[in-house]
Order: sequence, then structure tokens, then C-alpha cells
Amino acid sequence: MNFTFGLFGILFLILLWLTLDYHLGRRNHLKTLYPPHAPKRHSHIEIFTDGELLFKDYFDELKRARKHIHILFYIAKNDSFSKEFFNILMQKAKEGVEVRLMLDWLGSFSVDRKIIKKLKEAGGQFTFSQVPRLPFLFYTSQVRNHRKTTVIDGKVGYIGGYNIGKEYVNKDEKLSPWRDYQLKIKGEGIIDLQKELLTNWHKNTKINLLQNKAYFPETEPGPIEHEIIPAEATIQENTFLNLISSAKETIMIGTPYFIPSPKIFHALLKAIKRGVAIKILVPKNADHILVQEASFPYLRRLLKEKVQVYQFSKGFYHAKTLLIDDRVCDIGTANFDKRSFFLNYEINCYMYDKNFIQLAKETIEKDIKDSKLLSLEELTKPNLWRSTKEKLASIFSNFK
Repeated sequence: MNFTFGLFGILFLILLWLTLDYHLGRRNHLKTLYPPHAPKRHSHIEIFTDGELLFKDYFDELKRARKHIHILFYIAKNDSFSKEFFNILMQKAKEGVEVRLMLDWLGSFSVDRKIIKKLKEAGGQFTFSQVPRLPFLFYTSQVRNHRKTTVIDGKVGYIGGYNIGKEYVNKDEKLSPWRDYQLKIKGEGIIDLQKELLTNWHKNTKINLLQNKAYFPETEPGPIEHEIIPAEATIQENTFLNLISSAKETIMIGTPYFIPSPKIFHALLKAIKRGVAIKILVPKNADHILVQEASFPYLRRLLKEKVQVYQFSKGFYHAKTLLIDDRVCDIGTANFDKRSFFLNYEINCYMYDKNFIQLAKETIEKDIKDSKLLSLEELTKPNLWRSTKEKLASIFSNFK
């Protein structure tokens, strides 16, 4: 009996510590939050939807670098493809190119420390981003740097959903082919990508390079008007909330994880009442346990409101996109889930060019053709196992 009470006492204290750590850590985070400055820019923007084509282009651009390479990824793996990536960076560092690589501490935990050491020995610089720290150890372990951005020589940039690993180039049996969206940017938008990369570098290394003009060469404007908006804490939710609330005709959402916040979900329901037609594209197969079940209560309600929900069945769908009224297209790193809305560091590009929006719309429509329309019956027929997993998923939906 005493042992049982003691065990429950220990569990209670652990739960109390986790709860206090999380809420106090979040309160502290919100105190230091500043709204991002996101000026309208004009750039040349190209979209990639195939990992093999993307990384051929990406690796070629890395090899052409002459001055500096700044990179941040959420995930890099310990596999042959990741080693190829590291080998390119090591070679560029040996050639005298400044190489700075940031990887999220948790997302890239499996990276071989020996290869990091080799990169440093070659002259490259490395840091993990978002290492958990006291006094809010649990909260900071939950706040991940989910960004995937690169700037080469201050002239060429990449932003989107692709990380570094074999699955992203269709070499994973379970998740291939991998479907994702990545932007290649040349023009004024590079200024904002570079600024955020160097801001992250400063935060994690205490080395401030933001005033170094060598990293901000003059850029020629391109034809596509856009904004690059970094996000943390509540910024992503507010940005999406404003876009959804402004919709008059159509909303198209593409996401691997559909777990909206209460405010976002309410905004979608209000949009439906205004007569806005909504399409949602999600993967048929999941890459994490319970994420599909976490989405089912929301999708079930939306299906009752005649929203069209499609499940991508030609591989795994990992793209993050939001189209509003054919007047704004968002592509970036933020998922349509609570982690991206409240916890992760994210960065998205919002484009206002009609031609690009049409291209993005055609891309999503193509993916919809490779999808299956989800019916309300599929989510309402009795299924004890699914219902159990839904209840579990509702508890852990913040911690995917």
C-alpha cells in the first residue's frame, strides 16, 4: 500500500513539474515575442514537387557556391543521402567557402556526430538549434525549429517542406514516392531568408552576423510579389486566421497533419457559413502514429458541412500550402496543426502573383486527381479501435 501511494506521489510530482514547466515556459516565451516585420518583396520563384529533381538542383547550386552557404534543416538523417549532403558541404568548406549548418536538436538527433566533427575539421561551422535548456526544460524540448531554409552566396534561396534523408528522394519503401512543395527563390526575398537564418545563428551561437553587408549583396527584383513571414508561438495561428477570415470564395488546404486550433477551426466553420467552398488535401497513409486519428474529429465535422476532403494515395503527401480566393498562395514549413500554430519555429512564403497562384492551384489539383475523396460514412461507421485511437490522439495532439 505504501509503495502504491509512493508511486502515485512520484507520478503526481512529475506531472505537476511538467505542467508548471510547460505553462511558465510558454508565458516566458510569449513575453519575448515580437511581431515579424515582413515587407512585400519581388522575386523569381520556382516550385519543385519532386525530391529527386529538387535535390539535383539544390546540390548543383551548393557546388556552385563561391562565398557563403547558410543552411537550416529540421531533419537530417544518418543515411547515405545525408552523407552525400555533408560531403558536399565539407568539400565547399575545404575550398574556402563559409559554411554554416544548423540542424534541429531533436529532429536531427540521429545524425552521426563523427560527420559533424569532419565538417568542422574541414572548416565548416555547425550548431544544433533549439537544444532544451533550463529553467524550462520540458517546454524548450517541445519548441522545435521546424524551418527548412538555405541561402547560397546571398543570391539563391530555398524554402519548403523537404528535409535531408533518403525518403525525400523516394528511397524509402514505406513513404515513396514523397510528395512535397519546395520554393527556389532569386531576388529580393533572399534578404528576408538570410536575415532569419542569421537571426537563428545568433540565437544558437551568440555570434551576430546580421550587420555584415557581405551576406546581403544587392539583389534584382523579380516578377512575383510575395512576403516571407517567420513564425513562433502564436504568430502562425494569427497569420492563418487572418487569411481564412478574409476568404470570400474558396479555400484550399494541403497538409500532412490536419489538427487545427479551436480558433482556426471556428474560422473555417464561419467561412462555410459565408458560402466559401473548402477543399482539404491530406495523406492517406501516416508517417507518425495517431496523427490521422487526431484529425478525424475535425474532418468528420467538416464533412458534415459538405467540405471536400481528399486523401492522397500516390505515395506520402507532406506539402504545406494554403490558397485563398486565387489571390494568395502560401507555401512553407508550417503544417496545419497545433505544433506549428503554437510551438514550432516556422517560416512561410505568401505569394500574390496571379500566374504563380494559377500554377500552384494546378499543382494541387493534380495531387487531388491522385487522391481519394473521403466520405462521411468512412468516419462515422462504428469502429471501436479507431474510436480508442481518436481518444488517445486527442490527448497527445500537441506532441506529434
